[in-house]
Amino acid sequence: MLTVTSVNVNGLRAAAKKGFGPWLAGSSADVVCLQEVRAEADQLPAEVRSPEGWFTVHAPAAAKGRAGVALYTRREPDGVRIGFGSSEFDGAGRYVEADLPGVTVASLYLPSGEVGTERQDEKTRFMDEFLPYLKELRERAAADGREVVVCGDWNIAHQEADLRNWKGNRKNSGFLPEERDWLTRVYGEAGYVDVVRALHPDQEGPYSWWSYRGRAFDNDTGWRIDLQVATPGLAQRAVKAWVERAATHGERWSDHAPVSAVYEL
Repeated sequence: MLTVTSVNVNGLRAAAKKGFGPWLAGSSADVVCLQEVRAEADQLPAEVRSPEGWFTVHAPAAAKGRAGVALYTRREPDGVRIGFGSSEFDGAGRYVEADLPGVTVASLYLPSGEVGTERQDEKTRFMDEFLPYLKELRERAAADGREVVVCGDWNIAHQEADLRNWKGNRKNSGFLPEERDWLTRVYGEAGYVDVVRALHPDQEGPYSWWSYRGRAFDNDTGWRIDLQVATPGLAQRAVKAWVERAATHGERWSDHAPVSAVYEL
């Protein structure tokens, strides 16, 4: 069995002060994928930077205090790669992958975007480069007899069931038609599977992000943008997937919740 958990920590130094450490210590995951770390490795407390029992790979952004992804694995990876061959994004703290026996696990932080700004243009450029890489990654893994799962904050809600207020967000980044079409291409052209949706086909959510503004969390006015996207062979072996929603607003250590899946290898 392989248990993989993914979570946008919304700043790992802040999360460490709010409960990330005890959460990690109690996790049954074999791999933990982190996004929006927003820190260099040497800025993190030792028990967070390299906790006992874990091998860690940190891929911070060149721009201080922005983005940043990381992978924590129980087993030492056979290989690690930061970035996906992009001159613009390989130093941006957006992507890291590690090879474990039979499977490549990646942590992705896709740009969030904002309509009418350079941030949305950046998001579009990222998607334009990343889709061909996903195809290449799947083909390369298949040639090696491996599976792939790309976990992380994809910053796109694919269908109406993936966000509570979909009617009010049709013109907002994260639910734009062109973004949703791109994710459809990830599942179609590139041949990947949304693991959580495959296991929970007929429900709204389960949401993984709620704004800190208002009473979004209490009212469960959320978005399902944190995904585990796997090659079909691995997706077929997923036996369980869930979102670790905090019991109360005050117990949250991020505005995102961990998303976990168990694969029977």
